[in-house]
Amino acid sequence: MQTQAVIDHIVGWLKDYAAKAKAKGFVVGVSGGVDSAVVSILAARTGLPTLVLDMPIRQKADQSSRSKAHIENLHQRFPNVQSMYIDLTPTFDTFAGTVEVNESDYPAKQLALANARSRLRMLTLYYYAQINGFLVTGTGNKVEDFGVGFFTKYGDGGVDINPIGDLLKTQVYQLASTLNVIESIQVAAPTDGLWDTDRTDEEQMGATYPELEWAMSVYGWNRPEDFEGRQREVLEIYTRLNQAMQHKVNPIPVCTIPHDLISS
Repeated sequence: MQTQAVIDHIVGWLKDYAAKAKAKGFVVGVSGGVDSAVVSILAARTGLPTLVLDMPIRQKADQSSRSKAHIENLHQRFPNVQSMYIDLTPTFDTFAGTVEVNESDYPAKQLALANARSRLRMLTLYYYAQINGFLVTGTGNKVEDFGVGFFTKYGDGGVDINPIGDLLKTQVYQLASTLNVIESIQVAAPTDGLWDTDRTDEEQMGATYPELEWAMSVYGWNRPEDFEGRQREVLEIYTRLNQAMQHKVNPIPVCTIPHDLISS
């Protein structure tokens, strides 16, 4: 990959899109992960006002420290960057207490609460985007957004633009190196940070990003039965996740009413 050329292309695309949308700048939620770090730097490199939001919700100490260190690095490098620290933990705790149910009766409770964290952050991003005239800038990569659906519908999937949605995770890491993302972020195990317990992306999905990228490249051309061992297992994982995520990427189903029922 021509990393620098890709960076220049994305930065130009961001500037052009903002101009056409008559947007004043960008807002990016940063988490201490590589995707949001790369996107926030790309947005900052446009020279347009870039607001980065650190929105912890019961966040682990290592995630918070990486996010703070990245924001400090942004301020040192880009005069057009502003940042805000918005602790959403009290708001989330109030919500969680208000909708409290017995987990034995509702086994999906913890997953619903994890997704609620992401949706609360989306609400916050759009609030600050609207009052500033900014674009909510997504941080999902190609594997997550179009392969396995590793994002929350109407949460981190609810954005105005996505500058890295055509890049694989390994390619995002290449950009991170060229963009001089802080080392602690580049070496950290990817995690969505939506759980009270430590859960890496690999633990949640059952496969590494390089494995899923391989599966994405053969999916549709091969079946799991065409492989053996770990490759077969990974393609089975990818197939299951891809089929389950279609509701996230397809248009909302609309019930079409027969004309004779409406006109009569």
